[in-house]
Amino acid sequence: MKIIRQIGSLAFVLGLFVVVFAGIPWHVLVEDDPVVPCWLRTAVFCLLGGIFVVLVTLAIEQKLRKLSQELPAAAEAEGEVLLLNSPEVPGREITESLGLVQGHTVFAIWLGKDLSALVRLVVGGELTEYTEMMGTARTDALNRMIAQAAALGADAIINVRYMTTSVVGTAAELLAYGTAVKLRA
Repeated sequence: MKIIRQIGSLAFVLGLFVVVFAGIPWHVLVEDDPVVPCWLRTAVFCLLGGIFVVLVTLAIEQKLRKLSQELPAAAEAEGEVLLLNSPEVPGREITESLGLVQGHTVFAIWLGKDLSALVRLVVGGELTEYTEMMGTARTDALNRMIAQAAALGADAIINVRYMTTSVVGTAAELLAYGTAVKLRA
């Protein structure tokens, strides 16, 4: 799906550049000619088709994401990795440090929710759209960190920390990190 979205993005950018940097000057030079050349029609179709492909792939990815979140987590039993923000596990001995593990995501909300949040900035109240966005980003980053620790065979992750930054506009980057360790049984 990612490759299809990248192809759509490329088609959009190429179409946009041809329309702006060749189509507009062509129209200015020959504004009396009603015949639109094939290269300009192709560029416009690339521009519009690229947008369409990107929007469709994003909609499919969001639908798949919602479906995967609704499914119960099958691996939540015995092999669960403990998470602590302290340097030790109370009542347990750390036998081996497996190193730094991390989970990372960059998350944004769609424009409709962004506009809703802007209205709330004027009237006041909690910006629930951003609260949900950061909650989802935190969950994704945490799950990726846990998966990395589980792949190393860790029993716990100690010194768990979060770091967040604003990337662009309302997109936020969230990093969860900690030290994966093995515990005495």
